[in-house]
Amino acid sequence: MASRAFNLALRTASRSVRPALRPMTAMAAAHSVRATAVKSIMTHQTRGLKTLNFGGTQETVYERSDVPNQKLLETFKNDTIAVLGYGPQGRGQALNLRDNGVNVIIGQREGKTYDKAVEEGWVPGKNLFPMLEAVEKGTVVMNLLSDAFQKQFWPEMLPYLTSGKTLYFSHGFSVVYKDQTNIIPPKDIDVILVAPKGSGFTVRRLFQEGRGINSSFAVYQDVSGRAKERTIALGVGIGSGYMYETTFKKEVYSDLVGERGILMGAIQGLFQAQYEVLRANGHSPSEAFNETVEEATQSLYPLIGERGMDWMYSNCSTTAQRGALDWWKPFHAASKPVFEELYRKVKDGSETARSLDRNSQPDYREKLEEELKEIRESELWRSGKTVRQLRPENLDKN
Repeated sequence: MASRAFNLALRTASRSVRPALRPMTAMAAAHSVRATAVKSIMTHQTRGLKTLNFGGTQETVYERSDVPNQKLLETFKNDTIAVLGYGPQGRGQALNLRDNGVNVIIGQREGKTYDKAVEEGWVPGKNLFPMLEAVEKGTVVMNLLSDAFQKQFWPEMLPYLTSGKTLYFSHGFSVVYKDQTNIIPPKDIDVILVAPKGSGFTVRRLFQEGRGINSSFAVYQDVSGRAKERTIALGVGIGSGYMYETTFKKEVYSDLVGERGILMGAIQGLFQAQYEVLRANGHSPSEAFNETVEEATQSLYPLIGERGMDWMYSNCSTTAQRGALDWWKPFHAASKPVFEELYRKVKDGSETARSLDRNSQPDYREKLEEELKEIRESELWRSGKTVRQLRPENLDKN
């Protein structure tokens, strides 16, 4: 939402500086456009929280402008934010909090990830600690460990979650499936969640670009009476551009379905199926990849992100439109039963059980690499590697 507003502001600003472009250098003009656009969007974002119509349902949305940096710092002036785990989410959220001026420390086991934290400015003994020490020091403990390791580490960290602290998650997994994880938070602490809708890498990159990722948030336990206010502030602190409210249960159900479905699992299955059919009918690898993946990711999907599916359709040929309109319903009919089965397995906990079991095995990483290797070394994605090298922006990198 913030990025869309920025683009609108940028176009408006571009028009406003157009008469001055001739006497200015291109670089100076670009700086002028961006400065005007940033000023415009910052003014635009003072509107505060609001209720919007989402396809006929009214929902309240909270934006970054609802928590100016001064308010963020005031909210956590007496807190130490302890981020457990410097993996993708831990890294992205911790760096954004640090850049926002919040007092944040890292809890991380020694190893490659620990070394990366040191390289990025975290100082052992100052703001980088063994995990249990970080839990003890933190007043807000951000549990961003893997789901499987959260289960393993919980008995050790539990004694340090003393009365008045806040326990933060970015995924409702451990709390919702407590019968499998045994993670039951103490009754005298706040328990909250902010779930960025993207990888930790994206959380960091969008923050650095001055944009912000969309996130959901939830309050599981409000002992302080300020849990919601502090959750929204933390959401802004970690780099959210806007947030919508949910529950721990709804977050984990939708997240697990999305990852296994259209965001990752289903899209790989569809890519692979179409590619195989094209290859079986004599199409070259380059043609099959371009018609399956490259055109989708580089040309069509950005149009969906910009203004929706109908906008993408309207910017294609009439032949493409007709084919898409005729075939989306058969694909819907074929795939909906799979999604329904997936949701049932998420809801009944069987997906959780499988995930915890597989991800807790001592040879987990070796088996994971074998499965990723199968995808990476398939003809589909080996062809993709060559195709990506041909993109004009990559020519100088070859």
